[in-house]
Amino acid sequence: MDRKSTGTEQETELIVDARWLREHRDDASLILIDTRAVKDFHAGHLSGARHFDPFPFHHTDTSERGIAVFDAQLQWIFSALGITGRETVVCYENESGMRAARGQWALEYAGHPTARMLDGGLKAAAGETLTTGVDKFAATDFGLSPRPEILATYPHLLERIGRPDVQIFDVRSDEEYFGERVRAKHGGAIPGAFHQDWTAALAADGTVKSPTELRAQFEAIGLDPAAEIVTYCQGGYRAAHAYIALKIAGYPKVRNYLGSWAEWGNRDDLPIEHPRRK
Repeated sequence: MDRKSTGTEQETELIVDARWLREHRDDASLILIDTRAVKDFHAGHLSGARHFDPFPFHHTDTSERGIAVFDAQLQWIFSALGITGRETVVCYENESGMRAARGQWALEYAGHPTARMLDGGLKAAAGETLTTGVDKFAATDFGLSPRPEILATYPHLLERIGRPDVQIFDVRSDEEYFGERVRAKHGGAIPGAFHQDWTAALAADGTVKSPTELRAQFEAIGLDPAAEIVTYCQGGYRAAHAYIALKIAGYPKVRNYLGSWAEWGNRDDLPIEHPRRK
């Protein structure tokens, strides 16, 4: 079992390391997804990798209709990538970044049972030879089975603000959280949110910190393992990374708020808090 697994039967291994990749490189059931920008992919990628940069696919409508559109888009994307749900899919970028995390989370939400992120990304897999060749593969008909329990919408959050059994986790930069850098119509934060920059979950080498380290730092800021934790950022990408980190740390009930501040901060009908630096 990978060192980042929580060790519980309910949890799957959300990340794999470079050693695992070397050992399983030739598995027929392995699909690698390069989640970097397209120019980086074509400059050199892992042999056999397919390309999917999740960044262009922002979703700022988490109404019932908006989630239906998101679901349909995921089904189209994963079908176009030739994914069936019977293989192990490993998403990677240069380090353990938000793009790869978003790819992993999106696959998990879509019902894929073995979606992973490569811990440390290409930086950790330094011994791998990169190629500019692109292998051909056939499209599939991916069977979407959404897991709504790992996704949060604005109505879900609005109904739970202030509840002790639900905690909101803002993983944006300090400047965004304190309203010094405003990336929406309104600055500020969702009321009652706990805050820590998402990069605090990363070690100096770009890998995800150990479960023990993560658990200690999350508990230090007040996150309760017994509560439902809802992560958010600007667009649900950094929040996807925080989702993985929390799961690794043994937090069983975690949701990624898909719309994040790009949705919440652009609406006039949702409550906003304005934290101030001490």
